[in-house]
Amino acid sequence: MTRPDARPSPDRMLREAAARLDRRRFLTVTSAAAALAFGVNLPSAQAADAEFAPQVLKENPFTLGVASGDPLPNAVVLWTRLAPRPLEPGFGLPPVGSVRVGWEISRDERFKRVERRGSARAHAEFSYSLHVDVDGLQAGREYWYRFTVGSWTSPVGRTRTAPARGRRLESARLAVVSCQAYEDGYFTAYRHLADEDLDAVFHVGDYIYEYGIDAVGGDRRYTDRTLPSELNHETVSLEDYRLRYSLYKNDPDLQHAHAAHPWYVTWDDHEVENNYAAGIPEKNQDPVPFVARRAAAYRAYWENQPLRLPQPRGTELTLYRRVHFGQLAQFDILDTRQYRDDQANGDGWKYPTPESEDPKRTLMGAAQERWFAEGLRRSTATWNVVPQQVVFSRRKNTTAERSKLSMDAWDGYPAARERFLTAVDQAGTKNLVLLTGDVHVAYAFDVKRNVDDPASRTVGVELVGTSISSDGDGEERPSDWATMMAANPHLKFFDARRGYTVVSLDHHRARADHRVLSHITRPGGTLSTASSFVTEAGNPGLHPA
Repeated sequence: MTRPDARPSPDRMLREAAARLDRRRFLTVTSAAAALAFGVNLPSAQAADAEFAPQVLKENPFTLGVASGDPLPNAVVLWTRLAPRPLEPGFGLPPVGSVRVGWEISRDERFKRVERRGSARAHAEFSYSLHVDVDGLQAGREYWYRFTVGSWTSPVGRTRTAPARGRRLESARLAVVSCQAYEDGYFTAYRHLADEDLDAVFHVGDYIYEYGIDAVGGDRRYTDRTLPSELNHETVSLEDYRLRYSLYKNDPDLQHAHAAHPWYVTWDDHEVENNYAAGIPEKNQDPVPFVARRAAAYRAYWENQPLRLPQPRGTELTLYRRVHFGQLAQFDILDTRQYRDDQANGDGWKYPTPESEDPKRTLMGAAQERWFAEGLRRSTATWNVVPQQVVFSRRKNTTAERSKLSMDAWDGYPAARERFLTAVDQAGTKNLVLLTGDVHVAYAFDVKRNVDDPASRTVGVELVGTSISSDGDGEERPSDWATMMAANPHLKFFDARRGYTVVSLDHHRARADHRVLSHITRPGGTLSTASSFVTEAGNPGLHPA
């Protein structure tokens, strides 16, 4: 008889399934990869027989902390993942089986007024992660939560449900974060973010990076620890991605930020591979292993984020979704990576050509475009806020009339941008705010109706948050600062230090505060506010606060 732990590894199962997958059954490679991610190596119907006693956990299993996310007015997802040895393959747990974990959510941080409690099983097939969707909660209020297994109790997290959809909410405060390459420096920004008074955090992509990390943690230059050699190669397999998330989530500053606020997450490219486009890998490798790689990356992403959707037995990993904050704001969270056409002209910064200007090219995919346009038409919120990944506004890198543009950003998909702006026009959207990441700098743009004409009508604003750590310490005015400011009159602010952006909304105005750090390649960076801008409701355009 075959022993339970002698079955093929999850990675082998993914590779074999990808090789025999009839992709003609699926509309796109995207759906094929998602089918693999959530259709292979699931807990069996007999999984209860494999449940083991919590007493086998001799070491703290909550080394990766806790998180909450996707809050609704009556519900929120609570997350943790058991990993007694987070930086070892297998994480110190059996390769098969499950363990029952208790959870509770309370109105107070001492758990004197517990609102709900229960238990759920953490399965080996999902790397012992838990996603508890707690409902029956009150809208717009704070809660505290924790997990228990055996004699171990997790750190306490704080969360908040979304306001009731029809409520006349006076204000909301949120943060935009992205791009956190572990090897480029410390996550000091998250230590400061944890102290902010926020209703939610929006992470708009590049939660992990796929590149190898050396024994001293790259620019962190550790002298008190040695990172395992398993991290020092590019992530390809499910085990690789799981181990990379363990490294990131083992960081105390990131844990503090997750425990302090509920998060809404979406991805960009590095959660899989740099600048991939839908089913097309960066360097046009063999598509069969790339399908397996994407499936592994998608699976690990879901396992390690406080996500409600998709259910793991589904065949899609749909991350675009809509959130309502009372009558004040509608958030349309986009996915501009999973459904896009390949970058034109070989990617990079190139002059526009008929290829990039093809009217059929899409960044969001047809289904997401329709969903977005319909959502705008139905919106009754004061502010329509769009958290998304890549820079929407025109960016010229020279003052000459003809300029190269980024083929990976909306500049490489001008027809898709025009359809977006047409949807804004047809819906009569007055107060549009785009929240963007990707480029490791902070920008503030007026969004122009005609991107080629800086004098055209302003239809909204775009707030680009800088990176948490990617590209190291950075500088206030990089070498291209003067050129970029002169070449793009609709660009109101440009700073290349690390940090995040806080956005405050009320029914009269939106305010953006760009927070920056003195340094991140060593601990202890100090926080300051580099700029503050406001845009008035009904009168789009950025002005110094």
